[in-house]
Amino acid sequence: MPAMAKAQAHAQHAARTAERPALAVGAALDAGGRIWLARVENRLLQVSHSRDGGSRTFSAPVSVTPQPEAVTVEAENRPKLVVDADGTVHVTWTQNLGQPMTGHIRYARSTDGGRTFSTPVILNDDRQVISHRFDALASDGRGRVAVVWLDARSRGERTGKKSPQTDVGVYAALSQDGGASFAPNRRVAQHSCQCCRTGLAWTRDGPVAFWRHVFGRNIRDFAIARLDGGPVLRATDDEWEIDGCPHHGGGIAEDDRGNLHIVWFTDGARRKGIYYRRVAAADFSRADAPLDMSVPMALGDAARQAGHPAVAAAGSRVLLAWREFDGRRFSAWAMLSQDAGASWGAPQKLAEAAQQADYALPLVDAKQARVVWNAAEEGLRVLPVAEAKP
Repeated sequence: MPAMAKAQAHAQHAARTAERPALAVGAALDAGGRIWLARVENRLLQVSHSRDGGSRTFSAPVSVTPQPEAVTVEAENRPKLVVDADGTVHVTWTQNLGQPMTGHIRYARSTDGGRTFSTPVILNDDRQVISHRFDALASDGRGRVAVVWLDARSRGERTGKKSPQTDVGVYAALSQDGGASFAPNRRVAQHSCQCCRTGLAWTRDGPVAFWRHVFGRNIRDFAIARLDGGPVLRATDDEWEIDGCPHHGGGIAEDDRGNLHIVWFTDGARRKGIYYRRVAAADFSRADAPLDMSVPMALGDAARQAGHPAVAAAGSRVLLAWREFDGRRFSAWAMLSQDAGASWGAPQKLAEAAQQADYALPLVDAKQARVVWNAAEEGLRVLPVAEAKP
């Protein structure tokens, strides 16, 4: 009898656990100011939206995956979504293949405002049971879509002595018809870090990727490159030499002046912690033209383990968000610039969480600045950022 009772209790606990949605979510703003969410519950990837800024209600969730599947829902590797001006909703995610560090990059879209979604497709041409993971998604809002990810298919091309550099690279797939079809994969760069999330922004010059790259023997700083075959340009110079992946990616966004805004974490020889810098509008097709970049600005409190920063931009408004942990409670933080990063308001502590909490996700447009934050005990919250003066 005790064994039966224990087994029954275990089954009930497993059922409750299966019903609990994962903490890691995706978030986006559309042209009308609605907040969209992508989250996984009971192995189904679902999308919903809010017309009231997330302050009260979200729509009934619509399943993107027609049947349950192993969607990767980790802090560094979560579902992504963007919404075009015409209401088309694009969603990408990594499907776990059942073996460690393996996956396929999946994509689906909705052309009816999120009421139904197309049958999901696999974007990586290479179908080996290896690592195709850590996707990033962007669109120009008018029918062109880009997806980048980390891909280990080049391991089969390696010969000779083992190199200290990685066999993982950055790959991309592009669509010119709103996601109805994608061109064959193209390799953007080789020797990327293996498990740090990628970033992607659609700029006036097309899509630009941002990722942790391996420079020299084993320096893991960040790089920027266009997806059209341009050179790999170094964006940070922290000189972080580490024989392993930090599991700590970066973020990128573009303002209406053509400036790029990047955030990242480092434990390098030159600086440690999380940082922001502005990259002036530049010609990313020239390897001999150094990037015009601001001095890195430190963010957060290193004593509270500030980490996992993210950035969003709209017009001249730039919003940064990150998470801190003081040993007892997690907290969500944000900083807002009204002038394309030339000056900043004071850091704002938006909320705390008593238990485990997701990364803080920034959303900004001309009328609102919000941070989406999901926590195990407090649930998902959409936190307003005060329009503070610099």
